[in-house]
Amino acid sequence: MKYIDLTEKSATELQGLLKEKKVLLFTLKQKLKTMQLTNPNEIGDVRKDIARINTAIAALK
Repeated sequence: MKYIDLTEKSATELQGLLKEKKVLLFTLKQKLKTMQLTNPNEIGDVRKDIARINTAIAALK
C-alpha cells in the first residue's frame, strides 16, 4: 500500500481500513506466538501500513 493511494480516500474509509489492519496485526501476532506464521516480515509490513494510514488521517485534519 502506498501513501498516494490513501490520499484519495475519505476519513471514514481510512478509519475502516485502519481497523482492518489492526485486526490483521493482532492475528499475525497470535500466529507468530503459536508458530503458525510462515513469513514474520508480514508483521512489519502491516505496522508500516498502519503508520501510513495514521499519517493520512492526520493530514486530513
